[in-house]
Amino acid sequence: MMSQRFPIAKGGGAALAATLALLLAPAAAPADGGPPAAPVSRPLYVTQAPIVMLKDMDSGAILFERGADKPFAPASMAKVMTAYVVLDLIESGKLSRDAVFTVSEATWRKWNGGNGGSTMFLRAGEKVSVDELLKGLITVSGNDAAAALAVGIDGSEEAFVKRMNVVAARIGVTSSRFGTPSGWPDGGITKVSAADLTTLADRLIRDHPKGYARYFAIPKLQHGKAPDGTPIVQPNRNPILGRFAGADGLKTGHTAEAGYCFLGSAKRDGRRLIMVVAGMTSEKARRDEAERLMNWGFGAWEGREIASAGAAVGRLAVERGRAPAVAAEAAIPVRMTVPRGYQGGFRATMRATAPLTAPVARGDRIAELVVAPDGLPPQTTPLLAAADVGRGGWWARMRTGLYRLTGW
Repeated sequence: MMSQRFPIAKGGGAALAATLALLLAPAAAPADGGPPAAPVSRPLYVTQAPIVMLKDMDSGAILFERGADKPFAPASMAKVMTAYVVLDLIESGKLSRDAVFTVSEATWRKWNGGNGGSTMFLRAGEKVSVDELLKGLITVSGNDAAAALAVGIDGSEEAFVKRMNVVAARIGVTSSRFGTPSGWPDGGITKVSAADLTTLADRLIRDHPKGYARYFAIPKLQHGKAPDGTPIVQPNRNPILGRFAGADGLKTGHTAEAGYCFLGSAKRDGRRLIMVVAGMTSEKARRDEAERLMNWGFGAWEGREIASAGAAVGRLAVERGRAPAVAAEAAIPVRMTVPRGYQGGFRATMRATAPLTAPVARGDRIAELVVAPDGLPPQTTPLLAAADVGRGGWWARMRTGLYRLTGW
């Protein structure tokens, strides 16, 4: 197998409507290129935050970064990795959101409100569903919820952490390491980077959109009772939820070591941004920086649609499959992110390692669409298999060879 690039389309700022038709047509040879385009003047953003990153999820464009690869303690933002693991188990059918776990005495003693930071006020011996624990994990950052999920799934927090690190490596969160499902200080074991956190948020929203919508924008959680018998109601810790139009997740974090941190996302007019700010000195500084960064991202940049959701961008040969090829499609609308008012053109290329080897499952990541706006860095969006392709017999190998020769 070898990595290949398939030229798809070339267009200008006035030709975007015609671009979709080009994307849906067979791959065309690239037009003769002239001299490289001059760099485009990027919108200016000034910040005092030590770690910042802003990514346009639809195009993969990094709009701003500072210290994006610097390792730091994520505090409760580590719970997003825990949530991804749990949602992945639910999606695969290995875990039911209706499954009920019993809170152990050890978990209660370790993480009760007097000892273990943020809590959803679980009680020893309480039976609670995975669904409710996920709400407590995300909405109120319950360390007890993280522990109850970990112990319920794998028997111990330590065993669950091993699962977290395996899954993190699989989804491209490669420079981070997790030592706890909650993000509680663990002697420096848990370290992440802003680049990895944006990758994690991107994968969670793409891979588990229903789970993201269900758990990450709950305004408040009612669980447990106070000593006087009144219900305990806690607000969502997300500092821009309900304040910034379009904000709908993800997770805050704070420890003395990490400072005030936030991994957040917002969607406006179909366009989604993911941001990280870390190392802030107060809750107000974190909130203000998050709002200012998001306002800049939506105001100074715009997204221009290149391919609609579900568009078949190209086809890739499949070895030993029941079908000789599979279409690569965009799961969400693909947009080119450019400074507002941009007048330049672009080139789009499908990049893949081909041929694929059966089996291929619908939704597998099989290629990337690389869009290179004139004068700006390339922007990359994953493409997914549009259908299942199971293993075939000896005749399938013959058909694959014929397909390569004839395209049929």
